[in-house]
Amino acid sequence: MRTAVRRLLFAAAVAVLTSATASVVAQRGTGLTADQAAQRWRAETDLASIAVVERKVMMPMRDGVRLATDIYRPKGAAKVPTIFVRTPYNFNYWDVDNAVPRDMTAALTAVRRGYAYIVQNERGHYFSEGHYDILGAPVTDGQDALEWISKQPWSTGKVGTTGCSSTAEYQMAVAAMGHPAFAALNAQGFGAGVGRVRPYFEQGNWYRGGAVQMLFIAWLYGEQNQLRPVFPRDMSREDLVKVSKYFDLAPKQPPVDWSKALWHLPLQDLLKAVDGPTGIFADAMPVDTGGRMAQRTPNDPAWYKGGLFHDDKTINVPGLWFMSWYDVSVGPNLALYNHVRKTARPDVATQQWAVIAPVAHCGYTRATEDTVVGERSMGDARFDYQEVMYGFFDRFLKGDKNERLERLARVTYFTMGSNVWQTSDTWPPAGAEPKTFFLSSGGKANSLYGDGTLVAAPP
Repeated sequence: MRTAVRRLLFAAAVAVLTSATASVVAQRGTGLTADQAAQRWRAETDLASIAVVERKVMMPMRDGVRLATDIYRPKGAAKVPTIFVRTPYNFNYWDVDNAVPRDMTAALTAVRRGYAYIVQNERGHYFSEGHYDILGAPVTDGQDALEWISKQPWSTGKVGTTGCSSTAEYQMAVAAMGHPAFAALNAQGFGAGVGRVRPYFEQGNWYRGGAVQMLFIAWLYGEQNQLRPVFPRDMSREDLVKVSKYFDLAPKQPPVDWSKALWHLPLQDLLKAVDGPTGIFADAMPVDTGGRMAQRTPNDPAWYKGGLFHDDKTINVPGLWFMSWYDVSVGPNLALYNHVRKTARPDVATQQWAVIAPVAHCGYTRATEDTVVGERSMGDARFDYQEVMYGFFDRFLKGDKNERLERLARVTYFTMGSNVWQTSDTWPPAGAEPKTFFLSSGGKANSLYGDGTLVAAPP
């Protein structure tokens, strides 16, 4: 039985490994075509022509730690609302590997639509100071950023957040703190931010059935890295911008054969076995949660000291929630959406929209007229995510009515098989009936290559 369970966990880890490590790979230059490089230069030039650009602003937190922040806001505007993106990933404006600007389309689009666009690295990553913990803890960093942004002379005092995966998962716990500037949240693929939301007790997808899921281990190999240069605190912003063209501080770690590495026991020593960096996975760290994630149990008090959202909290912020069926976290995500609608103030409970797509983690805009997931065609699964998102922000950050948002159902979901988008006022839809499936096999279901199946009738 132990071997069977271990093989099952390994199979699950391998199945999601590409998604889990994609962010690490994305930090490395993959080469650009001449057209791609030219497009980046056009976006950078266009942005500079319409925006006040302030890069490597070191925003102070309440404990004195400063977080690296890039700010883009419309030239000549009196006061504007803000779209805020907070991330552990590399947003350095200069693509060091390819010697061109990074893609600035998101900032350019926001500024053209009349918003300030702010990107910030979580503490302990890249040019931000401090020690890294998952979900951008301490949660007060989010509160402090909202306070700082809302007090700027160019700010209307309204801030909305957007992002997918780690750029989304901190949003819920910060929203629960109730800062008055937090006016709208767009969380996409946000499951690792869902702690205990009944009936799920996964602590950010860390567990399933009480067992540690292995999908985050390869991700933490890169993300928990604290071994990076730290620049003097009195270094000028101009020099920080200059040096960011020389070093983006993205680690270039040796490749690991995870198909072999994930078998290592004991689990807590796995990253050490591949010469990974010291960090929160298995080591005691000077952060509120203490690190040592591999040694925790599902009810460890440390899970309630970081950036997870739990169901003893409420969110009273309008929300636009993007989810995907082929994401490890779709169950907890839907549970959180229902929790928010159930516990928010009545007016805010009606201001929650969910879109559930037939794509893998954060693959929303990669849908095409023939969307294929694995080997399965979904047909045309495209959806106007950007127009919906900006309609949502226009309403709650600017006070403008938006026809697209007015037409959006509270729940918009894609049904595989029939391959159509459908709508509902609730999840699950009215009239839906639970269906139980059963595990079956010819006696050899204990591996990735076994003959296990799901069947509709008891075997």
